[in-house]
Amino acid sequence: MNEESFPLVYPHNVRNQIEKLTDVYLAPQTSQSVSEDPALLRNAEVIFSGWGGPNLNEEFLQAAPDLKAFFYAAGSMKGIVTDACWQRNITFTSAYAANAVPVAEYTLSQILFSLKYGWHSALSIKQTKLFKKPPLPPAPGALGSTIGIISLGMVGRRVCKLLENFQVKVIAYDPFISERQASSLNVELCSLEDIFRLSDVVSLHTPWLKETEGMITGAHFEMMKPYATFINTARGAVVRENELIEVLKRRSDMIAILDVTYPEPPVSDSQLYSLPNVILTPHIAGSQGNECGRMGAYMLEELERYLEGRPLKWQVTKNNFSLMA
Repeated sequence: MNEESFPLVYPHNVRNQIEKLTDVYLAPQTSQSVSEDPALLRNAEVIFSGWGGPNLNEEFLQAAPDLKAFFYAAGSMKGIVTDACWQRNITFTSAYAANAVPVAEYTLSQILFSLKYGWHSALSIKQTKLFKKPPLPPAPGALGSTIGIISLGMVGRRVCKLLENFQVKVIAYDPFISERQASSLNVELCSLEDIFRLSDVVSLHTPWLKETEGMITGAHFEMMKPYATFINTARGAVVRENELIEVLKRRSDMIAILDVTYPEPPVSDSQLYSLPNVILTPHIAGSQGNECGRMGAYMLEELERYLEGRPLKWQVTKNNFSLMA
């Protein structure tokens, strides 16, 4: 994995426990060092990895004939897993659930800030140099507001749970969730159109699949309430960004908070950089700083289950691989 990420993702206490449970025969390696000397993998039965992990293609797997388990202390494995992986009887597991924690926390912070028209005020003060509320209708605040969640996967469900601490109404769109499941989350299911039409804040958590590319269109954004906010911490390709930009140019009342874009980063002349009602953050919703150690800790727990012959909690299989964001 990336050299600089290693001490963050696998802090000392986690590494010490891993070393007690396994025979660590190599110092930390990068994808490049292993590529230059594939023989390093010959005796590996278990690999711990993370950000900057290797491409698990046929060549890599042939160099590791004894590989039985791959622990990935990061989110989605889509960037490294290949079809060759499913032909080998290798156990894969990922810390995507650990990475969902800070994403949900980031989302919550932006929802609550947006309900007070926080970005409207901050941007107005910067522009006018007047320390006062902009001439807008009263901000809704949290009490009684409506939050729309698109997709109730790992992050979406966690956001719903966090919102239970506030007196807001949560509506959600997810065609794969039953009414009973939604009820357990204190969520009311509705159409995608109603999400945009009824919500004070809309938060997107849909995985990037072929079927979801461009799922959110300009027509959806046109439906949004005056001064509503759209948050995207999922993947930029789920949104037709060119259509979003056109709506934002006409609807200066709206705010778009984009932690992800497509392409990422945006091209140098993208209007996302210059539109006054767009907030860009550089994919920071996921694990940062000390939060990264949570991912290594999750993989340590998975190792303990693996060695004891218990089912893994976060195992990645061919069946659930496509659902990872």
